Amino acid sequence: MRALFLILILGLAMPVITAPPAQAVQPDEILDDPALEARARALSANLRCVVCRNESIDESNADLARDMRLVVRERLVEGYSDAQVMQFMVDRYGEFVLLEPRRDGWNILLWASGPILLLLGLGIAVTAIRRRGNDAPEPLSEAERARLKEILRE
Repeated sequence: MRALFLILILGLAMPVITAPPAQAVQPDEILDDPALEARARALSANLRCVVCRNESIDESNADLARDMRLVVRERLVEGYSDAQVMQFMVDRYGEFVLLEPRRDGWNILLWASGPILLLLGLGIAVTAIRRRGNDAPEPLSEAERARLKEILRE
């Protein structure tokens, strides 16, 4: 029984080995220029498939993801910079298409809300613990101790 328990604990403690993400890029999509293809892969890894939700267009097999990959490659061939390609995709599909939202404008509130709420929660917890410590009951008087001893004898 101990051996089984030990095996179970060791199995849970081992890091989970994950397979690399499947690349859905079709051979006919790949650009001849390796530098442009590398840029296209980097860009498409940061763009969300609007059909599959939390998958990049590089990993998604959806038809729309394929169309988005082709648009990215077309723009790169036309000479767009990486920033221009990303802006084109945001203009076309909205900021939701970015897997990692930008850190400007209203998005700063989203990025800051996690740490702010954590600090607020810690402050509330510390305050509650301090208040609970201050509410310690007063020690019993001699008359109360005598009365308690009488009650316990009965």
